[in-house]
Amino acid sequence: MELTVLGCSGSFGAAQANACSGYLVRSGTTAIWIDCGGGSFGNLQSHIDPEDLTAVVLTHEHPDHVADIYGLHVLMRYGICSQNFPVYAPEGLPTQLGALVHNDWGDTFDWRVISDDQKIVIGDLTLTFARTDHPPLTYAVQVEGDGRRMIYTSDTGPKWNVGTFAPEADLVLSEATYLHSAKLSETHLSAHEAGLAARAAKAQRLMITHLWPRVDANDAVAEATESFGAPVEFATPNLVTSV
Repeated sequence: MELTVLGCSGSFGAAQANACSGYLVRSGTTAIWIDCGGGSFGNLQSHIDPEDLTAVVLTHEHPDHVADIYGLHVLMRYGICSQNFPVYAPEGLPTQLGALVHNDWGDTFDWRVISDDQKIVIGDLTLTFARTDHPPLTYAVQVEGDGRRMIYTSDTGPKWNVGTFAPEADLVLSEATYLHSAKLSETHLSAHEAGLAARAAKAQRLMITHLWPRVDANDAVAEATESFGAPVEFATPNLVTSV
């Protein structure tokens, strides 16, 4: 199972790592694009032809996680002329996003609702969802394939427990929006909290993402490394890693 980082910026694009949340997970011929943050679609096309995608998963409605779904829609509707492409999303999301396409998605997408504790199989990968501590309705995703497990926290505050959801994962891809000393919201994690949570979950590896654009990635990695108790990786855009 392989992870490609398409974007790592939280809330809005940063000057250096400019794309917002987006991740490509592949196993065999299965390719799933998880979250379509602004700028991530351009990076995705450097790694895969969109025609070869198996499905898209949107974890919640915030623009830094969904903005580029519109670009994919235009390509698939008018370029590729695809029909019924699977898009997994929380209940109500197609309607919420539909205003910008005049509530006319056509038959391009086959919208499929995800829910808490739901397990689905997409090609060679198995996905399980868990509601997180983040408004609005937001889901973390466990991805299993090739005997490996990856957890993507999406957005969450500290009241949600990655260890309860999926202990001893091979990789936790965790949001780490703020430095702990300058945390602006309890609906997100600091790098310190991300490290503590992954350590309590006995994760083999921790990779942090979704940094507030004015947070220095080196500072966040150092903070998370101290609380995790082992080296922490940063989700640099276009990074490709085996899980």
